[in-house]
Amino acid sequence: MASSESSESCGPSAPPASMFDSMPGYEGTVAGGGGFLPPPVPAFPVPQPVPGPEQPHWNIPSITEDIARDAFIQFASNKCCYSSGPAKDGVITHMEAFNTYRYRLETFTETRSTEWTHKPYIGQPVDAYVQPPPGPWDIPAKTPNFFVDDKQMIKVPYTSSVKKCHECLGMGRRPCKECTGTGSKLCWVCNGSGFKDSDRCHHCNGRGRNNCSNCSGQGSRICETCHGKAQLLVFIKLTVKWTNNSNDYVVEQLSGLQMNKLSKVSGKELYRDSQYMVYPVIGFPNPDVMQAAQHLVNDHRVKFSQTSRILQQRQTIQLIPITKVTYTWKGKSHIYYVYGNEFEVDANHYPATCCCTVM
Repeated sequence: MASSESSESCGPSAPPASMFDSMPGYEGTVAGGGGFLPPPVPAFPVPQPVPGPEQPHWNIPSITEDIARDAFIQFASNKCCYSSGPAKDGVITHMEAFNTYRYRLETFTETRSTEWTHKPYIGQPVDAYVQPPPGPWDIPAKTPNFFVDDKQMIKVPYTSSVKKCHECLGMGRRPCKECTGTGSKLCWVCNGSGFKDSDRCHHCNGRGRNNCSNCSGQGSRICETCHGKAQLLVFIKLTVKWTNNSNDYVVEQLSGLQMNKLSKVSGKELYRDSQYMVYPVIGFPNPDVMQAAQHLVNDHRVKFSQTSRILQQRQTIQLIPITKVTYTWKGKSHIYYVYGNEFEVDANHYPATCCCTVM
């Protein structure tokens, strides 16, 4: 019993280093991940300047009073504690438009990492040392959809070998944890005495022990690592990840609306430029947008080119409409905002609310 306990509690919990071979080009690869792999130096031309949008598209007409009121009524109707009175009966006294620019830069990258891994050996091909394995950036992967996150895992050719399972030491089975390898457990009804109230215990038939339900009385279970096969196919796994890295810059227009509200709405697209590497926007009328573009483009190149391969960049400029609406209700003045192409409403100080209690 003692040897079974020792085998279960002190057995290997991770593959030993000796289980993995050193492969040409993959000497630093370890079990559990070997970190990122620097990409090859690209041989693409330096991006050239692209003009910004033309002036006639810089402004969006203000929304009408009917649109502002309908949006406000819809907003109030979606709030269980809001009376419809202010939205329906309030008198709009002033509407002020704030057209806000949002610059967005997206950098679509590919990263590759390798690690030693294993699976039960069921007769798969073994090809280690048949020839040198291809480099991690030479292995073809599926063609990704640009600007959509994705991942693919690939078994590196010519790295597969067969090893004895490190968990069960090639036995295919491991001692049962529940019964410590004995196949039986103390009867909980008679506490191992075999008797209950001077009568023979019917639960264990007087044995004082019952067969372990966890291992069906065998004292061992099939090894979960090798699935009872006793051997493992050991190989290097390549993980390819495609990530769309996106950053926004919103020009503050001092409308009073919190800028984080704009993250979930869309605007009118004024400008779109997509290529391998974009050049910062030039010729745009708002200097803050051009300065943000210069900063973000430089930042993305420095940040992502060291650890990943840049496949495509995209920069866009949207004009997001914001309308500040002033209205009166019951002799007092209030404001709300209508913003985005979706006509979302923000009214933090709605004048007719109640407290609802869910019973």
